[in-house]
Amino acid sequence: MSGAEVPLQPKKKGLTRRQKRSLSRGVQYVVFVAAVIAFAVAADWGRLKNQFAQGAIAREMFPDVITLALKNTVLYTVSGFVVGLVLGMVIALMRLSSVGPYRWLAGIYIEIFRGLPALLIFIFIGVAVPLAFPGTEIPGGTYGKVALALGLVAAAYMAETIRAGIQAVPKGQMEAARSLGFSPARAMISIIIPQAFRIILPPLTNELVLLFKDSSLVLFLGVTLEERELSKFGRDLASQTANSTPILVAGLCYLLVTIPLGFVVRRMEAKAQEAVK
Repeated sequence: MSGAEVPLQPKKKGLTRRQKRSLSRGVQYVVFVAAVIAFAVAADWGRLKNQFAQGAIAREMFPDVITLALKNTVLYTVSGFVVGLVLGMVIALMRLSSVGPYRWLAGIYIEIFRGLPALLIFIFIGVAVPLAFPGTEIPGGTYGKVALALGLVAAAYMAETIRAGIQAVPKGQMEAARSLGFSPARAMISIIIPQAFRIILPPLTNELVLLFKDSSLVLFLGVTLEERELSKFGRDLASQTANSTPILVAGLCYLLVTIPLGFVVRRMEAKAQEAVK
């Protein structure tokens, strides 16, 4: 029958995009929970407790772990951050300079110190500098050496962060400052750099967190008992007690600082995004 109409076949209904996302998310949760349960069942919690959670050993670490080790770690970190920030600012301005040699020197510095492991920088400060300059002492002793080593490493990263922040400030800000009679240097210091720092505060805070962890490399400089930071303090006690509880306590002390700093970074990033909107 030529005139007969062919009945339409009903369309097969598949999952919508939202349903597929929900299904995928559900599968991921199931896999995660299964992995956690498998780990919890397979782990020997008794042996872990004996090796990492001896309350008597942990109590013996106080108050020195706070008043000595954590205090030194914070001092090393803050001093290295200050040195790195000042040096990074100088290098960033050199990178933006119209003078070619300044740009080349800044670029070479950044590529070298950003490419070398921080461990090698500490060894260089502790070994190479005394050999190259006999009788020369870095001011501040171990604290000065750590500040210099951490600062040299941090400056390479901070310089690029600061340079990006300066370039993110609209060019009209400089033009407006110049039209008001500001010199280029005064406009940069009074107008551009303050705005740039509001932009780069989150990544700078992240750099502070990284320096806090890199301070553990101070042991390669050779420190006294009173100059030990958290990692060295925990390792020494772990060797004395033949137990890893001091390592766990030292790790928890790191988290006491890094977790609040991470929260501050997220808050600043959220405020920066709100300001853009």
